[in-house]
Amino acid sequence: MPQVDKPEHVGLSSQRLQRIRDALQADIDKGLVAGAVALIARRGKIAFLEALGYRDREAGATIATDTIFRTASMTKPFTSVAAMMLAEEGKLLLADPVSRYIPEFANLKVAVDSDGEAKTLTTEALRREMTVQDLLRHTSGLTYAHLAGPQIKRAYEAANVVDEKQTNADMVAKLGNLPLAYQPGSTWQYGVSTDVLGRVVEVASGMGLDRFISERISKPLGLDNAGFGPIDAARSAQPQIDQASGKRPPMRDTAVCPNWISGGSGMLSTAGDYVRFCQMLLNGGELGGMRLLSPATVALMTSDHLTPETRRSPSTPILFGALAPMPHLGLGFGLGFAVRTHAGRNPLPGSVGDFSWSGVSGTYFWIDPQQQLIAILMMQAPIQRMHYRYLMRTMTYQAIVE
Repeated sequence: MPQVDKPEHVGLSSQRLQRIRDALQADIDKGLVAGAVALIARRGKIAFLEALGYRDREAGATIATDTIFRTASMTKPFTSVAAMMLAEEGKLLLADPVSRYIPEFANLKVAVDSDGEAKTLTTEALRREMTVQDLLRHTSGLTYAHLAGPQIKRAYEAANVVDEKQTNADMVAKLGNLPLAYQPGSTWQYGVSTDVLGRVVEVASGMGLDRFISERISKPLGLDNAGFGPIDAARSAQPQIDQASGKRPPMRDTAVCPNWISGGSGMLSTAGDYVRFCQMLLNGGELGGMRLLSPATVALMTSDHLTPETRRSPSTPILFGALAPMPHLGLGFGLGFAVRTHAGRNPLPGSVGDFSWSGVSGTYFWIDPQQQLIAILMMQAPIQRMHYRYLMRTMTYQAIVE
């Protein structure tokens, strides 16, 4: 990505961008977070790129613009793009039942009152099968254990659904024996949907998810550091020790090659690589002469796929706050991204049509087609992540002066 000589050349104020630097540096100096890389691109050029603080505070290692971060759920857009590339090739269809690719899902059951406190788990039959579209928009009925009611939580934990030693094939075999939390299509529930989508990509493409993303997305876009690892530990950002517990927040060892290629949370990236992925989407599926998707497909992915009847699970507002895909906040959800649907409903600035996602590790990005803008914040600060998502939104838009 080219960089501008002055932010003013793309309608941003140098003086106002300094406020982002000052706000982040102040919190680093207070010991609230170890460090951050913040990047803003507009009109196809990087206008702001700052590395502040420490890659590893305890080791005294300073951060750099090419520091590599665990992107956590910012993996999900990569897996979603992989699935849509296969859809464009006719190797999968969004309307297909997932059981066409994962036979274990043919006879799923659904928990009755999964959010309640019942001591016994009762189930009912599917009203319709889960589709690939359901996986992409998180209406599959799948969940994460920690976001589920007590009965589903126990079932997921007993099956060890999230196991770093498993393969994607192992994971879906486990899920095939567990009840769904909701009827497919009825409820937006964050969970392992994109991990299952990763297995669909493997079956439809005939190659591992890590290989598909490397060969079909990262290499064509020139993303040298976007992948599943392993990487040199000297380039990896580390969360600082939490003062309350005296321990670092648990995160995967980036120096070890993972056995489980998690399509929902397993990727690593620099801010510079992630912005190229974002620019491809902002360009309608193309970057540097390499077309991954058609403009029509990108438009489909960034449209709201939730209906007026789609419920939200109780965990949704708790988990995402003002960025939850809920109608009263003017946000919906597309195929891999939260999507802004209305102006004036959300307390955070943005434009109708902007799309975004974030990672529990502290990473966050959004793309605003109206403003021709991309913003990325890379941190390893899971406890403080919500505050910095809000801060980055607010401080980015106040810097736009034309």
